Amino acid sequence: MTYVGTEEFIMGTPKIVTPWLLTCPEAKDKIRLFCLPYAGGGAFVYREWMKAFSDDVGVYPIQLPGRENRITEPPLCEMGKLVDAISEAIIPYLQRPFIFFGHSMGARIAFELARSLRRKRKPQPCCLIVSGSRAPHIPEPKPLHHLPDDEFAKELRRFSGTPEAILQSRELMEFFIPILRADFTVDETYVYLEDMPLDCPIVAFCGTEDIEANREEIEAWIHHTSCDFMIEMMEGDHFFLQTRRELLLRSVSQIISQQLKLSL
Repeated sequence: MTYVGTEEFIMGTPKIVTPWLLTCPEAKDKIRLFCLPYAGGGAFVYREWMKAFSDDVGVYPIQLPGRENRITEPPLCEMGKLVDAISEAIIPYLQRPFIFFGHSMGARIAFELARSLRRKRKPQPCCLIVSGSRAPHIPEPKPLHHLPDDEFAKELRRFSGTPEAILQSRELMEFFIPILRADFTVDETYVYLEDMPLDCPIVAFCGTEDIEANREEIEAWIHHTSCDFMIEMMEGDHFFLQTRRELLLRSVSQIISQQLKLSL
């Protein structure tokens, strides 16, 4: 089934009609931040972000199928299908200036989402924020999605994103492995195709101890914008998104403020 988001208001209250967004974008937004999750993650990781910004900033985590409130839906395993579905859902909400934020796998989804919108001659993000992600032309050095369950679970430990309680539980792993495997398949089978650089600035965040995406690999994002590029280092490993959340949100807030000023 294909869902298309439309904005409906009943007594001034927005009604959500697309499963791809946790909440429906509001008319009061001056700028919107769409957030893409890392492999195995869901939109709820961003649920507290709106508290870090002013009331005229709308924060809209994108929920992928197969997790949290969409747990009964089969996850998607192809980048192209995933990007097409997301773009179809959010196009009605791009009438305000907007920013894409993505961590790890989410950064590459956000990048391809921007390129998809450009091909469709739809509005472009005023900024792309990528976090903990190698530049899209750098392939995954050690694919995991094809491994047997036991080996796959063992490899997950090096990412520090899956709680040990889940890794130690056969029942929980049987539940989560299909979601994780689908996301790793999206990420590891993704093939970058040459195209013109994006016509928006890119801001990249990199963990100082991140062995999945080092500074050199993240600095390579500079090749994918015709505008400004900036990199900011964050203390921590691949999941500084969680361990350094307050510092990250302060930086993201500054980026939003700058883009909001430019859009006025």
